[in-house]
Amino acid sequence: MAKALIKETIHAKGVDIGIYTTDFENEFISLTDIAKYKSDDPTAVIQNWMRNRDVIEFLGLWESLHNPDFKPLEFEGFKNQAGANAFTMSPKKWIDSTQAIGIISKSGRYGGTFAHSDIAFEFASWISPEFKLYIIKDYRRLKYEENSRLSLNWNLNREISKLNYRIHTDAIRTNLIPPELTKEQISFTYASEADLLNVALFGKTAKQWRTENPDKKGNVRDYATLNQLLVLANMESYNAILIEQGKLQPERLIALHDLAVTQMQTMDSLNMSSLPQIGTYNDRL
Repeated sequence: MAKALIKETIHAKGVDIGIYTTDFENEFISLTDIAKYKSDDPTAVIQNWMRNRDVIEFLGLWESLHNPDFKPLEFEGFKNQAGANAFTMSPKKWIDSTQAIGIISKSGRYGGTFAHSDIAFEFASWISPEFKLYIIKDYRRLKYEENSRLSLNWNLNREISKLNYRIHTDAIRTNLIPPELTKEQISFTYASEADLLNVALFGKTAKQWRTENPDKKGNVRDYATLNQLLVLANMESYNAILIEQGKLQPERLIALHDLAVTQMQTMDSLNMSSLPQIGTYNDRL
């Protein structure tokens, strides 16, 4: 499944500059939009920038640090020629020759030349140091709003998970805990059902997670993604229904894992390898 394309726009001195990301980590900023601040021919501006030797050296260093498939021999050839009157360079030529990933050419209505934010800010500095500061200012505004939304959504989903946790524990108390159990046995029953969900979604019990992460505070659920928290909330409600139906734990584990897989498939930026393959629940305790 293709990764979702997340688009945003920043504004600097009356210029709208497009940004996109597919992983919320590496953001690509439109060099074409930045170049419009200098000229009505942004393609020529970008090509002129890429003719400079120091620019080629910077691009080559960036690729060497981030791109294992970067072709160093082709880069050395360009570096030796850069700065000469006859030397020309375009984004497509750079990408095709060196397998670069820091600069991307996109076609279509909203296409153009995009570059990783590290590179885009260098380009903006070449265009105008003042303009670069305006770009950075609105970029920080965008990141602040984004982080605020993510924090709010994460906490909201965490609260939803806590609410469904109460539904879950009520079902356990009503259906799985007979009056004659000791406090230790009752605690084990609750922990066992919580770990049933942990194994179905995260592929490990709470104890296994703590063993693997001795330096982290909290528990595995405190480090869950937004999507995982939402799925976990649904799993708690579903497990409560399965308990009331009298389903045994091994059967519920399979059903819960199937639910997790199905719901995670509807989420953006799905990475199926993050969902564990489960065996038997007792093997993991």
